[in-house]
Amino acid sequence: MTLKYIIHVFICCIFTFGNFSSQAQSSLSYPTKPVRVYNPSSPGGGADVIGRLIQQELTKNLGQTFIVDNRPGAANIIATELAAKSTPDGYSLLLGTTGSFVTNPLVYKKLSYAVSDFIPISIVADAPFILSIHPSVPANNLAELISYAKANPGKLSFASFGNGSSSHMAGEYFQMLTGTKLIHVPYKGSAPGMSDLLAGNITMTFDSGLSSIPNIQAKKIRPIAVAASKRLANLPDVPTFAELGIANFNAGSWYGFFAPAGTPREIINLLNKNIHQIVAMPEISARIQSLGATVQVNTPEEYATQISKETEQWAMVIQRAKIQLE
Repeated sequence: MTLKYIIHVFICCIFTFGNFSSQAQSSLSYPTKPVRVYNPSSPGGGADVIGRLIQQELTKNLGQTFIVDNRPGAANIIATELAAKSTPDGYSLLLGTTGSFVTNPLVYKKLSYAVSDFIPISIVADAPFILSIHPSVPANNLAELISYAKANPGKLSFASFGNGSSSHMAGEYFQMLTGTKLIHVPYKGSAPGMSDLLAGNITMTFDSGLSSIPNIQAKKIRPIAVAASKRLANLPDVPTFAELGIANFNAGSWYGFFAPAGTPREIINLLNKNIHQIVAMPEISARIQSLGATVQVNTPEEYATQISKETEQWAMVIQRAKIQLE
């Protein structure tokens, strides 16, 4: 199967969201009962915290409880599959991530859901990865880190959230762009990898601000660069990769809301409008930024385009790194 064919298939799948069910209750009568939102993150994780912020405000705005249903595990597949199989009536939603809609469809030969099983509602936040190292690594900046890694191939190790995860992709992409050779150590999520970094059992990690920033501020780990187009507000002294001469290295995890395919367009529009209003609230925006993320919103169509572009980028990385899971 060629890279071009893979990209074509996923783009086609994403854009099938335009076929909405015509049998829909009016947005004026929605919601009339609690709405369940499947969340692939463990309680307290980045997706969980951001999802709860939005859901609390949706509950206030729309007069019905938006229930958090945490279903972590299996690289986000458990929560995503449950949402995909739900009735498309607006009462079952998904807090989706990059893993659910970009990397999983590319790396798993057999997946229990498809991108076309969902309609994008809106992205709410983007959490770029921060490359951090253990203080024992003899490098104070990116140039020194790359030089040391090249002089000691296979000596530096990086943690990921698991095989095929977005942090795994970031590590592979970093090696491609810098000509370095690292050892990939997969974990079951962010927390155990960060724990091993703090203990010095591994030397590097590509992780979000939620896990990294408290340890950076406590000087337990050393930040090297941010994989984003601009610096993070709460890490103003940490440069981006682009500033350091590595262009186009944008990696991280975004969080956004999705509905099962067939959910009425008027419900999608209502939720999109309310989500945009919520993330524009100063207190919500400030809280998201405090987690090392940036606030973002878009239309369903813009979200689908973003997913297709990222699918193309990471398909290239996966092909070159020869990553394939069962």
